[in-house]
Amino acid sequence: METFSTKNKVIIEIKDLRKSYGDNQVLDGFNMNLYEGENLVIMGKSGSGKSVMIKCLIGLEDPDSGSIIVMDKDIGILEREKLDELRTEVGFLFQGSALYDSMTVRENLEFPLRRHTKKFGVINDTTPLVMEALENVGLTHTINLMPEELSGGMKRRIALARTLILQPKIILYDEPTTGLDPITAKEIIELMKTIQHKYNTSSIIITHDVDCARAISNRMILLVDGINYAEGTFDELNSSNDPKIQAFFK
Repeated sequence: METFSTKNKVIIEIKDLRKSYGDNQVLDGFNMNLYEGENLVIMGKSGSGKSVMIKCLIGLEDPDSGSIIVMDKDIGILEREKLDELRTEVGFLFQGSALYDSMTVRENLEFPLRRHTKKFGVINDTTPLVMEALENVGLTHTINLMPEELSGGMKRRIALARTLILQPKIILYDEPTTGLDPITAKEIIELMKTIQHKYNTSSIIITHDVDCARAISNRMILLVDGINYAEGTFDELNSSNDPKIQAFFK
């Protein structure tokens, strides 16, 4: 990866985030900065709080304490309407980013445009936007197909196209390569890089996949015991002597 500068603008800043469920302290003072144009990989064991952190970040869960600033806005104090507007700047590709089975590929991609009319206004002809999103993932020929006619890798790419159609400034990827064969996984990673270059998106990538982390990350954070236990480039962390860090790279 090209060297990435932490002198860039901070796009997301999480400070001292805490969240517990009963006696289980999932996040215990987690800190994170995401910089403009950066691919930041977050790795943590199952149950380490990665998904809880993402839920807090998109306002699905309220943290017990701490602050989350997204594009200079404190999401803890935003009104619902402003939060919805901000969400159009944040795209998600989650593990089960399921397509709607009863809709064609085109209708799947039009769905976010119809939901968020504020961002683009009412669009009479969605075709150019749909085609551009499909072009980005190399699947323009699937526009009139149904999801059942697509392979697993194609579905993942269409879900990514649906994320891109709102032209978000931030993309959150949750296990983007899980369940894909190695060749398809590689294609998805290449696609993620292309999108970063084309749109200068800032991305958080949650993954267990060491190969994915090596290929995509400008910087990494290891989430251990509810905190940002270690951060650095893949090579820096990979060559650490700390057993807790080594455990991620075995």
